[in-house]
Amino acid sequence: MNERFVKHATFAIEKTYAAAPERVFRVWADPQLKAKWFSPADSFDFRVGGREYSRGGPPEGPVFTFDACYQELVPDQRIVYSYTLDSDDTRISVSITTVEFVRTEGGTKLIFTEQGAYFDGHDTPEIREHGTNLMLDGIVPLVEGADEA
Repeated sequence: MNERFVKHATFAIEKTYAAAPERVFRVWADPQLKAKWFSPADSFDFRVGGREYSRGGPPEGPVFTFDACYQELVPDQRIVYSYTLDSDDTRISVSITTVEFVRTEGGTKLIFTEQGAYFDGHDTPEIREHGTNLMLDGIVPLVEGADEA
């Protein structure tokens, strides 16, 4: 029998975008815009108590299931959600995430903080942080470039 364990970790990523908080918040709140930098949602209910759900992955597998519930929304300032992430039929993590949008001179500082429980070595905080960092870079063309929101 494989040993079961949980690794708890918190990471925070800060990004600065040359766009107003309203514009940066919008790429999280609008399902069509969010689908350009995050997994397209099968369901998307952006309100406190609402759910965002997506299931998919590369053609060769595995299938990832993201199931989130919005806990707090402060327009243009803060998003808090909890979520589970499964790989095929295996739960790999449970997290709570806070996304803060801070107005700066010339733009927005986004502070992404994730507190997670990662199960049995199926995922690690280091892998999650690396992937999240790349994902947040995908917002840049939507808020700063020709594809602006």
